[in-house]
Amino acid sequence: MYKLLRFQELNLLRFLHSKQCQYFHSSHNSLGNSPRIYKLNRHLNGLWKSGQIDEARRVFDGMFDRDEFTWNTMVAAYAHSGRLAEAKQLFDEAPKKCSITWSSLISGFCRYGCESEGFHLFWQMQYEGHELSQFALSSILRVCSSKALLSRGEQLHALVIKTRFDSNAFVNTGLVDMYAKCDSIVEAEMIFDEMPERKSHVLWTAMITGYSHNNDGIRAIRCFRDMRAEGVEPNQYTFPSLLTACATVSARGFGGQVHGCIVRLGFEANVYVGSALVDMYAKCGDLYNARRALESVEGNDVVSWNSMVVGCVRQGLEEEALLLFKKMHAKDMDIDDFTYPSVLNSCASMKVMESAKSVHCLIVKTGYEAYKLVSNALVDVYAKGGELGSAFQVFNSMIYRDVVSWTSLITGYAYNGSYEEALKLFCQLRSEGVDPDQIVIASVLSACAELTVLEFGQQVHTNFVKFGFRSTLSVDNSLLTMYAKCGCIKDAKKVFNLMKIRDVITWTALIIGYAKNGKGKYSLALYDDMIASGIKPDFITFIGLLFACSHAGFVEQGRQYFQSMEKVYGIKAGPDHYACMIDLLGRSGKMNEAKELLNQMSVEPDSTVWKALLSACRVHKDIELAERAANALFELEPQNAMPYVMLSNIYSAAGFWENTAKIRRLMKLRGISKEPGCSWMQMNSKVHKFMSEDRSHPKTDQIYSKIDEIMMLIKEAGYVPDMNFALHDVDEEGKELGLAYHCEKLAVAFGLLFVPQGAPIRIFKNLRVCGDCHAAMKFISRVFHRHIILRDSNCFHHFREGTCSCGDYW
Repeated sequence: MYKLLRFQELNLLRFLHSKQCQYFHSSHNSLGNSPRIYKLNRHLNGLWKSGQIDEARRVFDGMFDRDEFTWNTMVAAYAHSGRLAEAKQLFDEAPKKCSITWSSLISGFCRYGCESEGFHLFWQMQYEGHELSQFALSSILRVCSSKALLSRGEQLHALVIKTRFDSNAFVNTGLVDMYAKCDSIVEAEMIFDEMPERKSHVLWTAMITGYSHNNDGIRAIRCFRDMRAEGVEPNQYTFPSLLTACATVSARGFGGQVHGCIVRLGFEANVYVGSALVDMYAKCGDLYNARRALESVEGNDVVSWNSMVVGCVRQGLEEEALLLFKKMHAKDMDIDDFTYPSVLNSCASMKVMESAKSVHCLIVKTGYEAYKLVSNALVDVYAKGGELGSAFQVFNSMIYRDVVSWTSLITGYAYNGSYEEALKLFCQLRSEGVDPDQIVIASVLSACAELTVLEFGQQVHTNFVKFGFRSTLSVDNSLLTMYAKCGCIKDAKKVFNLMKIRDVITWTALIIGYAKNGKGKYSLALYDDMIASGIKPDFITFIGLLFACSHAGFVEQGRQYFQSMEKVYGIKAGPDHYACMIDLLGRSGKMNEAKELLNQMSVEPDSTVWKALLSACRVHKDIELAERAANALFELEPQNAMPYVMLSNIYSAAGFWENTAKIRRLMKLRGISKEPGCSWMQMNSKVHKFMSEDRSHPKTDQIYSKIDEIMMLIKEAGYVPDMNFALHDVDEEGKELGLAYHCEKLAVAFGLLFVPQGAPIRIFKNLRVCGDCHAAMKFISRVFHRHIILRDSNCFHHFREGTCSCGDYW
């Protein structure tokens, strides 16, 4: 479109100059002007055309006699060289003004972005009764086109009809261009169709460009074919828009035919045409012909090279994109703000941070750091590379930030596990009045899922609906995952049911969600629906399935899924799959089969496998195998307290107090501290944290009083404290008190006090819930008629009317 506008400007200048020359000759012949004025005017005109404006002014100032041509020439010279103040001054001093004088000044103001002044002069010209010209109309229409000023363009159209310029080809071309640029392609077509049968190549080009601008590549191609059928030859201004249209609809074949036409007409070396060819081939994925077209472009055109770099990035050829950039730098090309983002995207994809830093240095050196596109790309590459400090530093130094800037940073923090910081940045984004986009919404929902902050996630969901965003697969998947990970499996299913498009991530998220919420049967049924819908499972899908089987005790189904992975879908089992299978076999009491599977593993067992085995040993009190698993974990994760604590618990449960003490001494010797058990609740956007036997909460007195009431009522209902989970070597009364003041019991007491009746009590715990607390929660849910949702480190437990969703199999 820019090339077309430039073409129209050149045409306008030619017309104005021709009219000026016609006036010059006619005035000299008819008025009998002296040969001296005639000669000086010719000299003045020649100086303007050669760009010697100051020399022309010296000649002008030295002329004692000046006619209209003299004044018009100097006004046009200043106006079209951008010296608008001097043009306006001479315009005001001119003793007589004709339509050429006005048109020259209006054209100058419009050309250099002073649209307000241009419009003011245009209306003043009419107000003072000067005859309207096609040149003034074309100039002002060009402003409406470039600035997308549809309402003003429609007013001008009415004026065109009123003044009977609607049959003028020059003005109608401007109208077609204006409507097309303002996304009113139907109106542009109406004007185009009303024109005489023999249309100029300029008008055809305007229509082709209009279709291309409106992303209607098919109609642009048809329009070009009609143009050729009419016998009108295209030129160097027609082809760029046509090639852009070919790229829009990936019409590689037709683009090749257009290339042949370009070669035949001799435009292949033209910079604008050549860069459009490179761009067309690159966007159509034909990098071979894109390279050939690049070689044909005269000089080192940065636009052509940029198209080639972008093409390589889109095709996943990041290394080649970086190589092209290095060649551009070696050729000392004027690398611009379109080059750097593409190169930085390559660095981000390849995670080559040293190269990214080198590019950053070059950006600073060439002064492009302040460009928003470049800064956004820098934030993105550092964030994706895990260098969040550098990403924030670039972000913080930006004067102007848009939603892309915020999205790059927030997504980077979420991607690298800094979820709380991501949510804080999102809050800051909203406080600064920036409307989020769908990408940042998806990232924030993912962060909410990982932190299990349901209230915040619900607020984000509300904002998403409020802003009227169209539903996208990415947002829907993040929303589904957030609800599933926050224990709201019904809400997750509602999101799933409303989704028009589902991929393997969608199905897998809900399969895992059901499994984590104690609905293993639903996971398996959903998997069958997934296969029936034609979606193939992936690596993670089978982890979710095997987890579901493990926590529901479906041994046979688990075996079948495990075997079908490689046999049916060609997916090799990884450590996570083996861990799930060992956990499934161990929970089912098939310890020998679990040992056999461990010995037959096709990959080296990692910490997840040994942890699963150690957990199974805890359930079945297999001390010998527990020691083997724990010793393996001591080597793999020497600073992880989990195997020490679990082995200590196994010893304690078996009454091996000396071994328990030995493990504790070993932990102390190695400087390993046990992660204290902690439970928390979120209520009214505030997090309430509880530690076992903790009395730091402001409502401590009420909480402990409620605990006493709870213990009394559930004992009456049949609850018996399980002393096996009182691991301290103290008397019976001390053990019972210790069990009563476990952190999850303190949390549920707080919930019973302050969570409104009818609302679920949501509790989160950093470790697995102990057997005694699990039994107590079942009684509490029945006695107090409350729905209690407890998420421990392994899964969700939904307690209702004395039962748990896990079926006591966790």
